[in-house]
Amino acid sequence: MNLFFSSYIARTTAGIAVVIGLQLGVCSTGFAASIDVDNIRASLLLQKEPAGAVTPTAAKAAILKAPKTLVIAGRIAAAKGMDPFVKGKASFAMLQLPDDHASQPGHNADDCPFCKKRLANAPMVAVQFVGTDNKELPIDARDLFGVKDGEEVVIRGVASFNAKLALPIIQLKADGIYIRK
Repeated sequence: MNLFFSSYIARTTAGIAVVIGLQLGVCSTGFAASIDVDNIRASLLLQKEPAGAVTPTAAKAAILKAPKTLVIAGRIAAAKGMDPFVKGKASFAMLQLPDDHASQPGHNADDCPFCKKRLANAPMVAVQFVGTDNKELPIDARDLFGVKDGEEVVIRGVASFNAKLALPIIQLKADGIYIRK
């Protein structure tokens, strides 16, 4: 009787978990489907590159004391081969662009000791596009903007930095993106 009862409880609990999971999936899918992607894209995609873009390193120095509205230039990427995108969210990681000397013919920033050192000390930028409710938009940034890993972008938004975190990460609640060609 005890074995039967515990087996029944386990099957019932698993069944409830599946039903709840399906309900949550339907709700989130329904919510994502109700978003006007074209309207959101039009409101966030900047036609001209905003003036005054700074590097993540300069941004960190500017926001050490308090959050601030900034324009930050970088490339969509994450450290050590990780995926810079958050699947199903309008978010991605951004790293500092290589130095001007990196534009020399034949230069490879990944092999250059000067670039490696400079980029290793630069903070990563965690970019989040939020809606009017201040919640992260539930649509993949790749689908929303057509961006990909390695692409150079300029992001406008409110940046903050928490020096107590183990890794140097700038949080950027973005309200505009310009994609460099």
